Amino acid sequence: MKPFFTSLFVLFALFSFTNPFNIDEVIGGMRSGNASQVARYFDNTVEISMPDKSNTYSKSQAEVMLKDFFSNNPVKGFEIIHKGENGGSQYCIGTLTTRSGSFRTTIYMKLKNDKQLLEEIRLENH
Repeated sequence: MKPFFTSLFVLFALFSFTNPFNIDEVIGGMRSGNASQVARYFDNTVEISMPDKSNTYSKSQAEVMLKDFFSNNPVKGFEIIHKGENGGSQYCIGTLTTRSGSFRTTIYMKLKNDKQLLEEIRLENH
């Protein structure tokens, strides 16, 4: 009986740590205004929509865009409105509060090669 529980524990531990890339870490980066932390989860291309510009960017371009946004809009906090999962994809809708105002924020991540990769960030005036 003891080997059964040991095996069960090992399997649980493996499944708990096999996918370290999740939306909670991206939310943490948004909450602290840390573009580099968010960019670690970018896919090869990322769709970024902001009130004044919207486009699909490479990883490095997207990080620059997000850094620029955070420097012009210092973050005060991020409140989750809704978070979920659908078919291996993760998403979050929240309110990003900055010194410049609030932005309704949508984050969309997709499972690719056993990793959650950030596909889209949408920031809309709130």
